[in-house]
Amino acid sequence: MVRFTVPGMTCGGCARSILNAILGIDAQARVETDIPARQVSIASRANRATLVAAMREAGYEAEAA
Repeated sequence: MVRFTVPGMTCGGCARSILNAILGIDAQARVETDIPARQVSIASRANRATLVAAMREAGYEAEAA
């Protein structure tokens, strides 16, 4: 599982957008969001760069936590 800080994730809608972006590249991924901490934890077969690219494409900057 990898963890990212996503400063722009401020609500449930943001979390859903990130979830959909990750599931779009790996339908089997497990995604956990912590909105107050603005963190996303992802268990996925996709590599870290691909996950970051998917979140950026959805409109969210992400950095390793």
